Amino acid sequence: MYFYVDESGHTGLNIFDSDQPRLYYGVLSSRYDLDKVAEPILIHLRKILDVERLHASELRDEKLIKIIPVIRQLAFDYDIAFDFYTVDKPDYAIIQFFDQTFDQGINPALSWSSYWTPLRYVLLLKLAYLFDRDMAKEAWKARITTNDRIAQKHLINVCKKVLSNVQKLPDARSRELIGDGMRWVISNPSKINYNINSKKDSLQISPNLIGFQSVLQGIASRLKGSNAEAKALIVDQQSQFNNAQRFIYDFYKNQKGVYPLGALGMPVMDLRNMPEIPMACVSGTESAGLELVDLYLWILKRLSENKFVTPQLKQLLNDQYSRSLFDDISLKSIENRWSHYFDNELPQLEEMSAESLAKGKELFVEDELRRKKFLSS
Repeated sequence: MYFYVDESGHTGLNIFDSDQPRLYYGVLSSRYDLDKVAEPILIHLRKILDVERLHASELRDEKLIKIIPVIRQLAFDYDIAFDFYTVDKPDYAIIQFFDQTFDQGINPALSWSSYWTPLRYVLLLKLAYLFDRDMAKEAWKARITTNDRIAQKHLINVCKKVLSNVQKLPDARSRELIGDGMRWVISNPSKINYNINSKKDSLQISPNLIGFQSVLQGIASRLKGSNAEAKALIVDQQSQFNNAQRFIYDFYKNQKGVYPLGALGMPVMDLRNMPEIPMACVSGTESAGLELVDLYLWILKRLSENKFVTPQLKQLLNDQYSRSLFDDISLKSIENRWSHYFDNELPQLEEMSAESLAKGKELFVEDELRRKKFLSS
């Protein structure tokens, strides 16, 4: 299979740009080399519209309508699939804060279950409720500041604000865990290693790289589902992020395993079908596949932002809905995904044996004694 990857909504580390609140990745896949089979058709369409390339943002609805029937037919003729991945950038700042400060392997004041089981998502959403936009901005500023002293000052300030808000939570256990966790960070800011060490490291934590990880896992999933081999992975050329994208791709393709992200219902990262071919970074002016991704992605972005899209253009995406892969990194998607788990898949207490309940209580008491030691020291 051939894969073509493009993105939209890129603002680098400026994740609070109100004009670009989301990052979008689009992936076209086909069993055919679109750079070869689609290029003659795109040449014809360019001539019809009198343009050098088909850039959706420049063509807009009026001109795109003229070529959409041909683009739709291309998708049918060459079995093209469109997958998309999104990142809510302001939400990402809060998610990063949680992952850095609530990691029980680093912060011993947290319970084991509050990070390594699905209960982490409950605690994350409770924490997010205590944040406002200014707090999220300061948390992100601390994350991307290379000066340790300045970063720790911002980190402590955010933790104190969380503490001042924690009484807004109705349940005592959430207040206790979040409060204990924040107090430990305030007393031990240097042990968290919250901020990056260099500007180069900042590329590894940008929304672009987080979204690209979703892209790679989606590609592995599509290869697994189709029992096909990857022939090409072509990514839109970007001087700022291509090296970081190549780094994470090379890391993933060398793993080739299934990696649990915790225990007791937590998701796994399945990298067994990661492509082994080199990733090619190509200018959008040199790839018919990337030219086509741009059209799909532009329509998707407008729909996501509740902007007007003509029925003819919507149909291009409607053709794909039943077969598209999609992932969204946002607090809302986390809430939707895990509320279903807690409502439908979590074992009920009455279904558990007396032995299991006793063992659970024993582990809880043991873990509480462990973490409380770090609060009194």
